[in-house]
Amino acid sequence: MGFFLTFEGLDGSGKSTQLRKLAEHLQSQGLAITVTRQPGGTHLGDRVRGLILDSKTEHLDPRTELGLMFSDRAQCIAEVIAPALHGGNVVLCDRFTDSTEAYQGGGRQLGSEIVLRMHETMCGGLQPDLTLLLLADFDKSLARARRRNNRTAAAGQDEGRFEREDADFYRRVYDKYREVAGREPNRVVIIDGDRSIETVHREISDLVESKLRTAGVLPALPGAGVR
Repeated sequence: MGFFLTFEGLDGSGKSTQLRKLAEHLQSQGLAITVTRQPGGTHLGDRVRGLILDSKTEHLDPRTELGLMFSDRAQCIAEVIAPALHGGNVVLCDRFTDSTEAYQGGGRQLGSEIVLRMHETMCGGLQPDLTLLLLADFDKSLARARRRNNRTAAAGQDEGRFEREDADFYRRVYDKYREVAGREPNRVVIIDGDRSIETVHREISDLVESKLRTAGVLPALPGAGVR
């Protein structure tokens, strides 16, 4: 069995950059890495992603949005995540159910209970071995997210539907992320995103390597455990 690691945080938190750098670092150590994202990660999932994130999508009921998120997730588990884990790979996923709890449960005010029930039903209760939650300053993250959306829109890629939401929406998302981290401290590690990219990368790399050695995915360091 492999190792399942997810990255979470507001858009603009730097999670996608850190995921990419970690993937390169782990590959340099000879590990088999599978990288995916949600929504997306499969042919079907990319179509769902386009629908959910397109700013031209209107009047989407929060429960419909929730159902689409979990349909995408179930397909990604079946097609990408589960086979990779069974093959012994380290799976790095950009967002998972914590995002749904934060954005739909918190931001859309559906609550956590419906999200966790859907997760159990649609995902078979699959949980990451480790979740890295990048929490930068709230206002800076939101500003970065909106700047990035403007850049991608200028490049012809419209994924700005959520960025149209007001600051109150994102504050609920941010607070729900903190709630999840407090509820599951053994799985979710908060990473301070208000530092340089390289500083954050070094912290993440050291933490993940330690977890992988404990899990037996990487060999123990020489002398480890010797008194």
